[in-house]
Amino acid sequence: MAEIEDPENTILMELDGGTVVIALMPDVAPKHAERMKELARAGAYDGVVFHRVIEGFMAQTGDVAHGNADKGFNLRRAGTGGSELPDLPAEFSRIPHDRGTLGAARSSNPNSANSQFFINFADNHFLNGQYTVYGRVISGMEHVDAITRGEPPANPDRMIRVQVAADAS
Repeated sequence: MAEIEDPENTILMELDGGTVVIALMPDVAPKHAERMKELARAGAYDGVVFHRVIEGFMAQTGDVAHGNADKGFNLRRAGTGGSELPDLPAEFSRIPHDRGTLGAARSSNPNSANSQFFINFADNHFLNGQYTVYGRVISGMEHVDAITRGEPPANPDRMIRVQVAADAS
């Protein structure tokens, strides 16, 4: 596992294959980084499935309303919901959508990001300036690469546990 320099702004995402360590970018996208920490601390991401996983593109998850595998998730609706918190304004930056970056999923409205996010499997620079980048995988990308593909996957992988490193036990 990577050395964690800022535990308060580092996410530990436990998958079946192992732990993915994500360094958040509060200096680039403070509202998105804070939202991820808030939902992680509430346990909202625990058990949520990866509902859209496209080979060579990205793995999307975070639908806390419809995507919880432990609470009888609705795979047909997964990807259409968010949290009960208000949507976030876009926080676009010059940070490119490189392999391993975390982007805020949203509808066609740039200010509609809520709880869903995606991790880029490849450099997806066509997304630059259109989707908020607010984190980067610093360890465990091999576990992201192993996530089952599909839109939605027949047997989706899930985030077993998501926590802020400062809170990790």
